[in-house]
Amino acid sequence: MPAATAPSEAPRATAISDTPRWARWANDHRKWLFAAPAMAFVAVLIIFPLGWTLYLSLTDSRGSVRADSNFIGIQNYLDVLTDTDRFWPAVMRTGIFTGVALLFQVVLGMAIALLLWRPFKGEKWVRVAILLPLVATPVAVGMMWRLIFDPNIGMANQMLGWVGIGPQPWLAGQNTALATTIFIDIWQWTPMVVLILLAGLTSLSDEPQEAAMIDGASAWQRFRHVTLPLLMPTVIVAVLLRGIDALKTFDILYATKGRGGGSFNEVETLNVYAYGLSFDYNEYGRSSTVLILFFMLIIGVMWALTARRKKEEGRR
Repeated sequence: MPAATAPSEAPRATAISDTPRWARWANDHRKWLFAAPAMAFVAVLIIFPLGWTLYLSLTDSRGSVRADSNFIGIQNYLDVLTDTDRFWPAVMRTGIFTGVALLFQVVLGMAIALLLWRPFKGEKWVRVAILLPLVATPVAVGMMWRLIFDPNIGMANQMLGWVGIGPQPWLAGQNTALATTIFIDIWQWTPMVVLILLAGLTSLSDEPQEAAMIDGASAWQRFRHVTLPLLMPTVIVAVLLRGIDALKTFDILYATKGRGGGSFNEVETLNVYAYGLSFDYNEYGRSSTVLILFFMLIIGVMWALTARRKKEEGRR
């Protein structure tokens, strides 16, 4: 039986040579061409507001964004960075709010995720109950806790009275308001950390755990030397997502304390401070400066956490 002959490559070569050059280029770069419209749309949504805010930060714009304004260079930045009455206290409150809330959310989220890691009777109902705080909007959550912590009619002081403890100012107190808002943020957003960490736990292999158990490792030793190192990239993702969100917290603070973060600015973070400059005092140039500095802070935090995540992934 004669051997089959290979099909001629001439027709294929002729077809390729007859294809227009732009069509061949489009075919080679089709993945970028399909994504280009969406990328351009997102770029416009980000670049234009950021550019306009940067421009306003270099002017003395106030009263109205359409009013005449003068270019003053970096004077707004010098004024803001030397403002020890409002700006730097707002930076400190932003750091305290983010750091404390994030610490408790990660620790509690890890503990709850470990409890939900293994199947048990009624686990579905427990998971639903834990996720309930995520259902409500932050403004609704803030108003709810504002009623609970009301110094006169709030349920929190009534419960303290049952055990013989006097009423507390909670949100009304100058020294307790920030801690109370941190508690509210922890209550609402810990379930988000639980979801992320639980997803990471369920993706881990059982073999390292079983090997550690055979070697006689205790539950704490297995968590510290096996589970946590394997889960660290997921923990960093949770810290990145929740940390950036906590830095930008505004709705809970405004819903509970109102303008200026309270009468004594006790919960005034950078977001609340910038909002007040824009909508309470109409100082658009100064508020834009605060927002640009805040944006640079967020970018720096994102870069540090992303670099740490890549480092942890490189160790695996």
